[in-house]
Amino acid sequence: MTTLHVAMESGFLTVGAATQTTRALDGHRLECVEVHPARPDHVFVGTFEHGLQRSTDGGQTFQRIGVDAIAPEAVTAVAVAPDDPELVWVGTEPSRVYRSTDGGESWAERAGLTDLSSASEWSFPPRPHTHHVRWIEPHLTDPDRLYVAVEAGALVRTVDGGQTWQDRVPSGRLDTHSIATHPAEPERAYAAAGDGYAETTDGGTTWTYPQEGLSHRYCWSVAVDRDDPDMVLVSAAHSARQAHTVDRADTYVYRKRNGEPWERLDDRGLPVGVGVVRAVLASGPSRGVFYAVTNRGVFRSIDFGSSWMPIGLAWPEAFETQTPRGLCAIAD
Repeated sequence: MTTLHVAMESGFLTVGAATQTTRALDGHRLECVEVHPARPDHVFVGTFEHGLQRSTDGGQTFQRIGVDAIAPEAVTAVAVAPDDPELVWVGTEPSRVYRSTDGGESWAERAGLTDLSSASEWSFPPRPHTHHVRWIEPHLTDPDRLYVAVEAGALVRTVDGGQTWQDRVPSGRLDTHSIATHPAEPERAYAAAGDGYAETTDGGTTWTYPQEGLSHRYCWSVAVDRDDPDMVLVSAAHSARQAHTVDRADTYVYRKRNGEPWERLDDRGLPVGVGVVRAVLASGPSRGVFYAVTNRGVFRSIDFGSSWMPIGLAWPEAFETQTPRGLCAIAD
């Protein structure tokens, strides 16, 4: 059985056995969600106005943590180290990074991020006076290494647990929204960005742009098959407005495998096109299994996107006009 944790724009949904659901955090402005497979009862949710929320009962109830240590109220990214559920990273608006080594009980800022040379060019278009950490992706084998995506302006790295920061590289995307990695190739990473899709095979030193067939280049979410690092899904649109705004939405999901061109997944059971906001994607527990959430509901594929079925739950009417902010799929 797989439990899904869905962060919508203004509400949180947990989908468990027999599609039993639990609602939480209604009225909060959600930004992200993270759960570690080794500790599925601990669910971290970042919110824009109520800081970092943590559940210790699998998403049924939440309490705010890090109130004194995490200075900004806007928590825009959260990640847990793959090999250590006690090591938790948080990113905020304005752009700062915090680290907890005890599962969220205490926090310390990893300073110096905005001292990078490119920081003077960082700006988030809807709020051009500021910027934020949109995504944190820890390295799969080295707990001191991670990627940090600043929206918008840079994809930066650290190799020493945030004691020092390495600035963006010339081939890196400037508006990265999400990053995926794969245990079979730990130096490889996949980036979905507003300025296109990108991959690295050397830990972020250089990036390439395999975009043949990808006719929509405003990319939002990327997911990689759990067994095969060459099977990739990405959600995309032509522009930010078409990606995020329900009354102007026009979005699609693409797949790519083994170096082949991207293939757009039309008419596969997953709603796409006009009226559908960009999907948030997550890989499942076995080969070919993926999950997607949009304003039209939660969907599952067991054949790498060739077909999709809706998860049989009563989709809240309020979510039909909201953009999804995060999705975690945790196998029991």
